[in-house]
Amino acid sequence: MTDALAYFSAKLQLETDASDVYAAQKAGERFALVDVRGQDAWDQGRIRGAIHMPYREIAERAPAEIDPGLEVVVYCWSPGCNAGTKGALEFAKLGYRVREMIGGFEYWAREGQPIENADGPLPRTFDPLVMVVRERVGPVT
Repeated sequence: MTDALAYFSAKLQLETDASDVYAAQKAGERFALVDVRGQDAWDQGRIRGAIHMPYREIAERAPAEIDPGLEVVVYCWSPGCNAGTKGALEFAKLGYRVREMIGGFEYWAREGQPIENADGPLPRTFDPLVMVVRERVGPVT
């Protein structure tokens, strides 16, 4: 029992998910959301408000670009990608409080959270395979 308690407590301290990150954004919580994917992925689409910092650049760029007092949340493509873990490790080495957003960009987009590219906002879609989808009345925020 204590092994499970310790494991899941630690896991929740080091991971978050798309729904919780979106709720934190909407609540105005201060944190740095960092997309650790490569340039082509960033150009294709990203989470609104994210900072682009590929995981290989974190050691060099983060100290100059991200306040060490902020919590950092990193994400990559999907559950099949470990770049988020690599990015979280780099931030941890620098002493940042960091969590990995499980599900990555894939689940953010599949849950219909706001995404954009250089041309602006992209259409929001809600995937019934990953969430309950109900008919919406009025604009989506």
